[in-house]
Amino acid sequence: MYRHCGFRKRGAIEVLDFLRREFSFITGNYRILVISWIIMDIAMEMPNPYFQYFIEDVFEGPPMTLGLIGLANFLAMAAVAFPGGYLTDKYGRRWLITTMTFGMALSWLFFAFAPTWHFVLIGTIVSSLCLIYQPALFAMVQDSLPPERRGMGSSIIQLIHGTFNTPGPVIAGILYIQFGLEGSMRIIYLLMTGLYLTAAVWRLRLKETMKKREPIRFRYFFSSYPQAIKESFRVWKVVPRSMFWLAAVQTMVMFGMSLTWVINALYARDVLLIPSEQWWIVHIPLLLTMVVASIPIGFVVDRFGRKVPLIIAMFVLGAGTFIFINGTLVTVIVSMILFGVAQLLAMSALVALSTDLVDQRNRGKVNGFINFIGYIMMGFGMLLGNYLFVEGTNIGLPQLPFYGTLLLIAPELVITLFFIREPKTRASMVQEHETDEGLEKAAEE
Repeated sequence: MYRHCGFRKRGAIEVLDFLRREFSFITGNYRILVISWIIMDIAMEMPNPYFQYFIEDVFEGPPMTLGLIGLANFLAMAAVAFPGGYLTDKYGRRWLITTMTFGMALSWLFFAFAPTWHFVLIGTIVSSLCLIYQPALFAMVQDSLPPERRGMGSSIIQLIHGTFNTPGPVIAGILYIQFGLEGSMRIIYLLMTGLYLTAAVWRLRLKETMKKREPIRFRYFFSSYPQAIKESFRVWKVVPRSMFWLAAVQTMVMFGMSLTWVINALYARDVLLIPSEQWWIVHIPLLLTMVVASIPIGFVVDRFGRKVPLIIAMFVLGAGTFIFINGTLVTVIVSMILFGVAQLLAMSALVALSTDLVDQRNRGKVNGFINFIGYIMMGFGMLLGNYLFVEGTNIGLPQLPFYGTLLLIAPELVITLFFIREPKTRASMVQEHETDEGLEKAAEE
């Protein structure tokens, strides 16, 4: 009996040692960011289940209102992508992250007190402009993760998002039942303001990761824009060619998904006849999938390479889209699970592979460039998706946005299979090359 207890105790110690070794990288800035995401994620998913209904039914805007808001959202994000990446690499990561998190928190007040859909449009633009800090955020995460833990680090982020996003749809459903559509959405945006402010205060603990940077000069915020564009284009001369093709694939995936994101709730209610009071339910399996599958997928990406998970993600995305087109409540839930798996596979692989390919001093500019192109494509993708849904409904083909997503999978697969190669030597988490010649040599490798 005592011997059996000894075996169990030893086994428990070995498990704890294994977990300590595997997750020892969760410290410093990475830990601070994880905690801030936990706070923000509690609120982030709350408005999503009923946002489309909020715009269509409460404000009763024109048929293309959702597409216009989506376009404005991503064009604003694209407008700050170049200076975001440039300022990240020039002046550092911390000041952008902390300042703009406060700005995002206050932007939700436009939504909470909006008398017309135009105020939602303004709030969307303000919130998106504050996302100038995204390249800094991605770069700080990349700076903080050792090469052998990049897939796991990305998956843990997805795990955090999935775990703490999960209560959001439940809260939205409860508030919807208790206060109706308009009342529940306004309460949700007030809650978001409070939680984002809390996260902003917490992020003041972050420490700068750039060793060499210039003192911040706010007058350069606008004057640096031409230089930011120039530097963001110039960086593609010194990064591996595979990074260019990887950016193309990422952009195409973002465009394809945006075609359906903008109208999926309306499609479910008006075409699949899923009652609006049940729509929040389908979000739960999607988020739970992020929780259950994130760690295993992170291990797969770290142990078996980046390309195979990316290819699998495309097939899973296609299967989920096909099932959604003619779904019921049950099969739509299945498709949402598949979307979750596809998102985890794609994001873990894309983040890990781009980090492998790009040196630290150029990650901000590369992320800024990809964000710029991707956001423009997503903005027009949402406008196009809304248009295809409206016009397709008039001719009896409301499925047109989903067909567009499926068509894009073929070229994505071809590019991934034949034009993207994983590097033999992965880029480090710290600066190794101090000159352009060193960068060009690294790119050749």
